[in-house]
Amino acid sequence: MSLHLFDEALRLEAQADGSYLGHTHPAWHNMVGPFGGITAATMVSAITQHPECLGSPVSLTVNFAAGITPGAYTLNLRAARTNRSTQHWVLDITQTQPDGSSATVLTGTAMTALPRDTWALNDSPMPQVPGPEGIAPVPTPEALVWLARYELRNVSGPLPAKWDGRVASDDHHTASQSQLWVRDQPARPLDYPAVTAMSDIFFPRVWLRRAHMVPAGTVSLTVYFHASAQQLAQASDDYVLAQARAQAFSNGFFDQTAQLWSHAGALLATSHQLVYYKE
Repeated sequence: MSLHLFDEALRLEAQADGSYLGHTHPAWHNMVGPFGGITAATMVSAITQHPECLGSPVSLTVNFAAGITPGAYTLNLRAARTNRSTQHWVLDITQTQPDGSSATVLTGTAMTALPRDTWALNDSPMPQVPGPEGIAPVPTPEALVWLARYELRNVSGPLPAKWDGRVASDDHHTASQSQLWVRDQPARPLDYPAVTAMSDIFFPRVWLRRAHMVPAGTVSLTVYFHASAQQLAQASDDYVLAQARAQAFSNGFFDQTAQLWSHAGALLATSHQLVYYKE
């Protein structure tokens, strides 16, 4: 049986020096280099499959120091500290440059932990929105190859109908907000790498706020995982509701906060990212 394209992109080969060799996958190509979500997902996959991994992911932060070029890359990964119930990881990705030198293109940290039976409360309930069944799928632009890996159904906050540079005059709380149902295409059961990738599913918020397609790219992405492995298993390959909005645009950067809920309403993950945009 052939691998799902998502799992193909996650494949890494252990090297004798303890590093891992990976390759960008053409099915996940973005405007420049690979879709950032698939790179972040590969980091989570590497950690969870590491023989020293303790528990399951709690948080991940990746900083895109430079554009990752198509081709081979080296992942360096180590457990910086292991406590009784938590574990802290540091990682980086390097690539060979045209002059033969090696340069760092990504840095990151992560935390895993053993589950503990404690008091719990979800203070971010899933919004009341129409279900995915009655919403038409979003057409996939040919230039954004990675979008074909997902089935997207917009609830609110689609891309502008006219790219006229007009600043949205709606309520500032929702002018940059999007809500959409998403699942892998073809369908694939949810796991921590899949949730990581979906946390980066959104178009740049500056496009919605200004109706101007300026170059933009994530420079730092943090994902907090709230779902247990059991909750992910229960969600299976069903739709996920994804919501994102920006909070401020200044000096060529904007931030974005996002939430992911299972179709049944379980909060799977929240994320924050800083995005660069060019005038």
